[in-house]
Amino acid sequence: MSTELIPRPVAIALRFAQVAFAAIVAGLIGYFLNVLGGDGDSWTTGRWIYAEVVAGASIVLGCILMIPSFHGCFVWPVDITLGLAWLAAFGNLVNTLDGTVCGQIDDISNFSNTNANCAQGQAGEAFAFLSGIAWLVTGILGIYYVWRSDQQRLGYWAKHYEV
Repeated sequence: MSTELIPRPVAIALRFAQVAFAAIVAGLIGYFLNVLGGDGDSWTTGRWIYAEVVAGASIVLGCILMIPSFHGCFVWPVDITLGLAWLAAFGNLVNTLDGTVCGQIDDISNFSNTNANCAQGQAGEAFAFLSGIAWLVTGILGIYYVWRSDQQRLGYWAKHYEV
């Protein structure tokens, strides 16, 4: 019987999705930061920078955790932490775009005097949410894997020794 919860190709696909989602968010938010420059509220810019930092950390850690030697490691706290950081970034992005001309869900207009349109910002929001869910899923699977291996170990001692 296999001790793996999910096959390695599926685990690598989840990690690849995490890196891809983070790269998409980094590109979209980086484009907004470049186009809008310093012409805006510093609070809004800070929220976009937070999303960029979380995206950068996700890209780096996602690439490191794709290395096969990390598959059996105890990394679920990293997954849960980044998942929660992504959900915070998602909330920040939603709040940020709500205060601009992109406040409506079906608004695809452009920001004033720029080429940045609302659909790009909303795509950044969507991929931030997807990234948060992907990190949380791997974290929850990691917690389950640790719990299951602990349960198997408890049964080993009870069967083989007089306890």
